[in-house]
Amino acid sequence: MKYKLAILGAVAVLMASCATSVSTNQTDTERAPSSETSKTASTAIGSFRAAEHPTQGNARIVNQNGKRFVEFNEEFKTDNGPDLYVILHRNATVPDGIKEKDYVQLARLQRTNGVQRYAIPENVQLADFKSVAIWCRQFNATFGYAPLSSSNSGHQ
Repeated sequence: MKYKLAILGAVAVLMASCATSVSTNQTDTERAPSSETSKTASTAIGSFRAAEHPTQGNARIVNQNGKRFVEFNEEFKTDNGPDLYVILHRNATVPDGIKEKDYVQLARLQRTNGVQRYAIPENVQLADFKSVAIWCRQFNATFGYAPLSSSNSGHQ
């Protein structure tokens, strides 16, 4: 009987954690940064600035095990909205009404606060992009953006 209860408890925990996660089509996107022994080098960092909505915290570009990610720190926070995406933009400042040729869409915003990460496709040339932004696709509105500057901050 105790064994059955332990299994039911484990299943309940797994089901609850699945219910709170937001799924995306990118496998590495959903995992928050880990403190494993793998090397993580930060190549660029920026602080979020408000555009149409208050947005705060930091974004950074990291390389981990040959893959690149955009990571938001624990202080990241923005307003809720419909159809929110994380994008890389070609300019350091991101206007409202962005044009398709000026950005690359990474993934839907997982949640409006806290640590999260987004995979950067291999074919994206990071040198072509100067900021990370939270963008509402439905209304073509920039919630906030973080201009990126080079970083040589060692390993995590």
